[in-house]
Amino acid sequence: MNILTRVIPEYLCDKNNLLKMVVFTAIYAIIFINVYQPFGLGNLISNYPPFYYLLYSSIVVAIGFVVIGLSRVVMYFWHQRQAIIYIQYWVWILVEVLFMSIFFTLIVLAVNPQAHAIATFKEAFFNTILILVIPYLLCFMFFSWVEKSRQLEERDEILPVDSAAKMIDFYDERNIFRLSVLKSNLLYLEAADNYVCIYYLKKNNVTRYMLRNTLKNMESYLADVDIARCHRSYMVNLEYVSVIRRQRGGIYLELNDVEAPDIPLSPRYRDKVDAWFKAGNQNRHDN
Repeated sequence: MNILTRVIPEYLCDKNNLLKMVVFTAIYAIIFINVYQPFGLGNLISNYPPFYYLLYSSIVVAIGFVVIGLSRVVMYFWHQRQAIIYIQYWVWILVEVLFMSIFFTLIVLAVNPQAHAIATFKEAFFNTILILVIPYLLCFMFFSWVEKSRQLEERDEILPVDSAAKMIDFYDERNIFRLSVLKSNLLYLEAADNYVCIYYLKKNNVTRYMLRNTLKNMESYLADVDIARCHRSYMVNLEYVSVIRRQRGGIYLELNDVEAPDIPLSPRYRDKVDAWFKAGNQNRHDN
């Protein structure tokens, strides 16, 4: 799937991270405006004491970032209701850049009525990209690094499911418990962007549960039980597989549940599935 239509990582809409991003970007903007002094404002107020420009720029940034803060509050509550994809997120940032560009343009025109509006807006747009996008990218990289470090630390805390376990507990990417399913009721797992769809039997009906995690993590977590990877997008409870069928377009696994769809079997995972069935037949023969 195109990256623009993927759901953004959870940490980008985390309340604390949003607050950190707004505060860091505001501080960066104040430092940038005082060091770089765009729009020639430093020359316009050169007759005033040096701290005057710092005070003036701080007030301007504070007013502008009140709106940016409100924008992030809206983003937070929107994210609580529905997932935000990358294209929506970047359009959101573009709107913030346009708003701040217009805001800075109006400030310059108010201080210097002789300034050319179009030229001032172009300069404001360029400087706003430097003021907003650079600290945004720095925050993205920092949040991503923190998240990956946390996942590596927490990944060691949850042991793979024991082969004798009757119940399988499922945890999200934050290692928070979300679901527990009888192994005998679990049918298959399907990857869906940043989520894993867990299909299981509930009162003889196939039920789906969406878990924010990856199939790669699930493969490691379920390594000791008969929930095997059979495709880049699927894992299947081998106990439910009744038929392996080759047809035009590939190989498929039929599950002994009428509501369950056929699950594709990739050549990459064929040997592992075949080995399980051969081992099962050998055990039955020995018994």
